[in-house]
Amino acid sequence: MTVQITIIGLGQVGTSVGLALAAHTDQVTRLGNDIQPGIAQKALKLGAIDKVQYNLPSAVAKADIIFLALPLDQIHATIKIIAQDLKVDAVVMDTAPAKATVAAWAEELLPEKRHYVGLTPVFNPLYLHEQAQGIEAARADLFQKGLMAIAAPSGTAGEAVKLAADLATLLGAQPFFVDLAEVDGMMASAHLLPQLSAAALVNTLTGQPGWPDIRKVTGRPFASATDQTIFQDGAAALREAALHNRENVVRLLDQLIANLTALRTDIAQEDADDLKSHLETAREGQLKWWQERSAGDWLSVERGRSEMPTSRIWKQQLGILSKLFEPKRRSEEKKK
Repeated sequence: MTVQITIIGLGQVGTSVGLALAAHTDQVTRLGNDIQPGIAQKALKLGAIDKVQYNLPSAVAKADIIFLALPLDQIHATIKIIAQDLKVDAVVMDTAPAKATVAAWAEELLPEKRHYVGLTPVFNPLYLHEQAQGIEAARADLFQKGLMAIAAPSGTAGEAVKLAADLATLLGAQPFFVDLAEVDGMMASAHLLPQLSAAALVNTLTGQPGWPDIRKVTGRPFASATDQTIFQDGAAALREAALHNRENVVRLLDQLIANLTALRTDIAQEDADDLKSHLETAREGQLKWWQERSAGDWLSVERGRSEMPTSRIWKQQLGILSKLFEPKRRSEEKKK
């Protein structure tokens, strides 16, 4: 018996999920839905989905997994539309950068015995500098050599968590478990702060009186620091992500401002030694990150630890999860 996954949102992530699962059609049936019919048809032609279903309630009615590859500003409305049509034990998963918020929406909107598990995919380092966006950037190996953070509210059914871990594995990612607050902190650091910093840089420069001439000499530093993917989900999505993760974002912005102030002080006081130290620290940190991220060998980085970082809560839940499935295995063994 195959598992049906309905992918809502067929941009880079949603279409890549479908492409990765193309190698497992003996286990998974893929339905696709996108607000733009042309994008859905393109995903179908690419082989990322088996069927397009334009009506959202019909798209989810028989789904075991509902994968929301949507900007944060579209998720509440989508869950509200599909909630009453979800079958018992269906699992809603998302990739938004504010898990605590989405978990609260799920608790508010989902009927009993329907579950929510948040996913945070980490892309294959081969594609970190790719300029393509949307469905044009979809790749079957987008999640390989990466991690898949899995976060769910306390008390989530073990079967729902296992389904998320199994999906991550089929996508070629290594699942690891975090709690909602932990993953929100990581997303604020790794995704939101860089985007907000780039937005501030663009506003600073384009607001200069001399910008009409400055723009003519912009090169790689400006292009790299203000990559076009800053607003790939739209300004509204970034706004909502920042506001719904505001405690982490404000803390990180304060730290960024402190670092900028330190650089300003070094330059204003002509403190060449301190300025060199700050810049060398940044260069070494970036180089070390890139080497580790490219290799993806996090077990070695963690100095031989035998498991990925797992919160205490999830260690307890994993123990419970194994107990949940033990009676099922015993029952199957008796039948044999």
